[in-house]
Amino acid sequence: MEEVNKEQQEEGSMVIDLGSIDTQRLFVGGENKQSLYVNSLSSREMESLTAICDTLFPSVYGSNMMAAAADDGYTNSISSFYRSSASMAGTPQRVGGLFCERVQHPKKWLIRLTLYVLSTWIGTFVLCGFASMSPSFPFFLRFSQISQRKRERILLSWSTSFFYLLRMLFKSIKLVIPLVFFSQVDEKNENLTWKAIGYPGPDPAALKRQTQTCRLPNTMYTSLKNDDDDDEHGCKEEHLFGPLYRGLINLNLPRGRVADSLRQIGFPVSIRRGNNISSSRDFSSSNPSLVIKCDAVVVGSGSGGGVVAGVLAKAGYKVVVLEKGNYFARNNLSLLEGPSMDQMYLGGGMLATDDMGVIVLAGSTVGGGSTINWSASFKTPQHVIKEWSESYDLELFDSKLYKEALDAVCEKMGVQSDFVEEGFNNAVLRRGCEELGYPVNTIPRNSAPDHYCGWCCFGCKDGTKKGTCETWLKDLVDSGNGAILPGCEAIKVLHERKKGKDRRAASGVAFGFENNGVKELCVVESKVTVVACGALSTPAFLKASGLKNANIGKHLHLHPVTMAWGYFPEAPHSATAWPEGQKKSYEGGIMTAMSTVVSNANKSGYGAVIQTPALHPGMFSGLIPWVSGADMKRRMCRFSRTAHVFALARDRGSGTVSSPSSINYRMDAEDEKNLQKGLEKTLRILAAAGAEEIGTHHSTGKSLNVKAVGYREFERFVKEESARPLRDLTGQICSAHQMGSCRMGVNPKESVVNQTGETWEVEGLFVADTSVFPTALGVNPMVTVQAIAYCTAQSDKQATPNSRQNTFYAHVSPPMPRPKSRFLRELSRRFRIANNKGRCHHSLKGLKNSILDH
Repeated sequence: MEEVNKEQQEEGSMVIDLGSIDTQRLFVGGENKQSLYVNSLSSREMESLTAICDTLFPSVYGSNMMAAAADDGYTNSISSFYRSSASMAGTPQRVGGLFCERVQHPKKWLIRLTLYVLSTWIGTFVLCGFASMSPSFPFFLRFSQISQRKRERILLSWSTSFFYLLRMLFKSIKLVIPLVFFSQVDEKNENLTWKAIGYPGPDPAALKRQTQTCRLPNTMYTSLKNDDDDDEHGCKEEHLFGPLYRGLINLNLPRGRVADSLRQIGFPVSIRRGNNISSSRDFSSSNPSLVIKCDAVVVGSGSGGGVVAGVLAKAGYKVVVLEKGNYFARNNLSLLEGPSMDQMYLGGGMLATDDMGVIVLAGSTVGGGSTINWSASFKTPQHVIKEWSESYDLELFDSKLYKEALDAVCEKMGVQSDFVEEGFNNAVLRRGCEELGYPVNTIPRNSAPDHYCGWCCFGCKDGTKKGTCETWLKDLVDSGNGAILPGCEAIKVLHERKKGKDRRAASGVAFGFENNGVKELCVVESKVTVVACGALSTPAFLKASGLKNANIGKHLHLHPVTMAWGYFPEAPHSATAWPEGQKKSYEGGIMTAMSTVVSNANKSGYGAVIQTPALHPGMFSGLIPWVSGADMKRRMCRFSRTAHVFALARDRGSGTVSSPSSINYRMDAEDEKNLQKGLEKTLRILAAAGAEEIGTHHSTGKSLNVKAVGYREFERFVKEESARPLRDLTGQICSAHQMGSCRMGVNPKESVVNQTGETWEVEGLFVADTSVFPTALGVNPMVTVQAIAYCTAQSDKQATPNSRQNTFYAHVSPPMPRPKSRFLRELSRRFRIANNKGRCHHSLKGLKNSILDH
């Protein structure tokens, strides 16, 4: 009986230790607010920043303008919105904190220098010209002393200035300040603008469900510990904490409790005195505070790392997953745009290329991009498979094995193409294409047909979007063979020279984490090391680990995107209004429709696909043109009925990446032409669908009232707007897909990894993310990267009979709890022997060769 009680106590302790990554944030009443960063700007810099913020969002008085905007009946809220300025909302202080602590960009110094210069009359005159002068003494004014009307003209001139740095400066402030203004929340998780623009904030249905589920934390803990029914017990825990709660390790706990939690899962752990580290480069891997031993360590938990971890763990191997981001269970999701982007996106959702030419979005949370993506689940297009297998000699992609991998990952994610109801943006895209005779297809998604949620870019509230947290990482945890360590930063891959080997062999990963304000170092010793940090972070990690391959960080593709918009008045009293009055731009499945009308330019396999985005108020305001404070507020009052459609190019051009905060990318001229063709089609689609007004994101802010013009004027507008340059910072280019920065190939002169995903330089070191793509893909990459990672994860490799290089690639077969083949049984036996005797085989390939030698 004592043993039983002890076992129950240990299980209860494990739930709290492993599942409570941040227990105060598991409930609606918890701290789910946007982080407030320390603002260290000087008073002079803040004077200029406040003036800029209030120039973008001033107090606007004028009954005619407010009456015109009040077409939704919310006259009081709209009046309050127009009369509120950025400084009244506290936006300058929040923006200052972001610039000081959150924004990481090589040109950040330009912002601070500009703010200081604008606080002087001579600096203001240099940047603003004669518009900064006054007819009366003292004649020369600081920026904050200039009238609102003149400040608006100055900022607008920067947006199209001859000087590149001024255009870059305008781009920076135009992205960050609106994003903060429309996404910041008060103590009630509300924003003063939301009612006026017709936005509810977090998904009301999700909030209601969270409130019903998570009322009494103390009662919940008691029920978790005392419930005798294991199935019911596990169901409650999973509902409250998410499906991964049993495998999460809270590194903020004392070392002894962390070690005990890992030992309960079966990992050998040793606690040492260790050294504290002041930075990621200041460490001694010979003196860590914790040493964890396992079969495989995976850095990253997204569509690449999550798949590898799940497959290996289910096959019986002990796997440790290191993740830089944090874990947010279903009931822990705030679904607030500002806090969610800050907590779940790389760089807080404010990454951009070095010249501000492309705004870059990438996930940084447990589950990676699969947690916050838009559900689109395309198999690798056939023309891409042909190009990779024939032009790049990568026979893996045209093999039966890869086809089986595509089927396996789609089945795991429940990919299907049906939908019960189509959301606002996609309904517009579909109708416009049908009216024009353009091809329009239904996008396969990893969610159910009735999944009607526009907030999935902040995590899926009910778990029906099958990202890695709901699939592969769940396999990892359910197998009892895996642990996930969120909130830690991988520092370098450990590798050593083995006697008789031509190249070094990976032996694990050193990582750091912050515990009560103190940075500590840990080491994971492993036989196989898998890097899956994403195309923006993997190159920097490999270089920090001592790899010298010249291709690391090169050949970066971004799938550049440009958008057009169309306004569809709500017309609440009209029975014929379309889309229906209750439909809003931020609701519904994010992606269900797509057109390929310009996807195959000149039959080259390169072109642009046309799809729809997820834009909540912050990102919406950061992208749409700004021509004046009043005009911006008018546009935002139309937010909920403004549809966006975009063209996404399969880019031939490429860039380089040194780190997520240092991305160099210049769009190729052919890619620009393909995007311009796509932009022309999007404008026509919006008009054909019935938009009253259409436009693009060009800085001039031109728009056209389609209902009030004739055919010739419409054609002239469409051709002029779609022909505008896209590479000169006068428009908005975005990227949600990054790939190719550690590409796969058949020789080390042109690639970083071989067809198994193993690096050319270090044995036992594999890469399994979008960075291995040989070229841009042309469609959403989730299924393709999962299929590649699935192949990489397989331990049974077979020779390709017709391979010129005699390379090996992964044999795709369903992962088995217990290996059945003689080879796999022997492989498992060798792993056990290596563990028992302390011998270290450093890669699956090395193990295979060792077995075959015998």
